[in-house]
Amino acid sequence: MNYSRIKKGLWGIVRWIKNLLVAFFILSLFFVFLYKYVPVYYTPLMLTRSIEQKIRIKHQWVPLSNISPHLVQAVVASEDNLFLEHNGFDFDQIEIAQQEAAKGKRLRGASTISQQTAKNVFLFPHRSWIRKGLEAYFTVLIEWVWGKKRIMEVYLNSIEMGDGIFGVQAVAEAHFHTTADRLTAPQSALIAASLPNPRRFHSDKPSAYLLKRQAAIISLMWKIEPVKFDKPPQKGKGKRK
Repeated sequence: MNYSRIKKGLWGIVRWIKNLLVAFFILSLFFVFLYKYVPVYYTPLMLTRSIEQKIRIKHQWVPLSNISPHLVQAVVASEDNLFLEHNGFDFDQIEIAQQEAAKGKRLRGASTISQQTAKNVFLFPHRSWIRKGLEAYFTVLIEWVWGKKRIMEVYLNSIEMGDGIFGVQAVAEAHFHTTADRLTAPQSALIAASLPNPRRFHSDKPSAYLLKRQAAIISLMWKIEPVKFDKPPQKGKGKRK
């Protein structure tokens, strides 16, 4: 057996993996810095849905200044009401979800808005530990490079909000015949209520369950601190529901 050839081959594999990781690191930094300034017009999830459902994706980018503050308040209240306080991860909620899963309860998500944004923009929607690791990696990057205001802007423009509908402008037009900046508090709460499963729950045709969630979210919207990106968050003002 030629051990020198085997050793050489193994070192070749190690170098190839090293080069691959370096290339991934450089490319990931490039796109994270790019998307800090450039609108995200298309995501891996949009591509997946267009192939799966053979439909034309509805999506239009709008700046955060043209999005109703009611929707910002609604998604923070319903999805991640410690958004302004954490650094990308809500470890208390992760621990609670793990404890509930260990007791055999229904598995529930504990992802923050930052994690959801990282997943939507950079990753394909398949479940694996590798993908969760990459999600954590991109979450750290966007928290560091983008900041909360940009994360919210990208989140509201990239998240799935209906069948083939992505982003607030598209759902405002398709479901409420209005624009993103004119969404009311009840409309915003309906959109937020549908986000756990927007292809099942339709904000334009709400079920009794969705209307119940809408009412709960509206109540939460007034209980948490108003979402402001131009001042430091007040610790402890956001209460987990």
